[in-house]
Amino acid sequence: MKYFVSIGGASGSIYGIRLLQELNKAGHEVHLVISEAAKKIINHETRYTYNAIKKKAAVVYDNDDLYADPASGSFPLDGMIVIPCSMKTLSAIANGYGDSLTSRAASCCLKEGRKLVLVVRETPLDVPGIRNMLAAKESGAIILPAMPAFYHQPKNIEELVDFIVGKVFDQLGIQHSLFKRWK
Repeated sequence: MKYFVSIGGASGSIYGIRLLQELNKAGHEVHLVISEAAKKIINHETRYTYNAIKKKAAVVYDNDDLYADPASGSFPLDGMIVIPCSMKTLSAIANGYGDSLTSRAASCCLKEGRKLVLVVRETPLDVPGIRNMLAAKESGAIILPAMPAFYHQPKNIEELVDFIVGKVFDQLGIQHSLFKRWK
């Protein structure tokens, strides 16, 4: 399967990094874009570097490149994940404002009926954010807030992150054992 992963400029870049690692481990082809804000957040929040992360993707794009393959609905993808998804990117996607490769590719996924998972990462939520989530959902996006559960009794932060990555995999129909399911 071929997935387009966008690591956006919200806190929680580790979610995108872990998703990338797990998609690779599962043998999927990953195309990647990392926003400029995300590059700074990655340096602040994690031990990873941009250069190390981009080596895990088959193809890496610049978020300003609206001529890149994923900017066209004719480019075959099995799905797209924006993880984490900032409120700015959510707004662009919800309102059809394709000013970046991420928002343009997301629009293409929606119009082509492909899976689009938005892992929004903000709290508390304001009314415009809630309205934008509703608009994106009504357009066909899957809204998957980075809200880990605790029924699997996580022992560390990695297990909380893996719970969200596992939930993304569930939405894409990818088998995994990233967390213990409710029994």
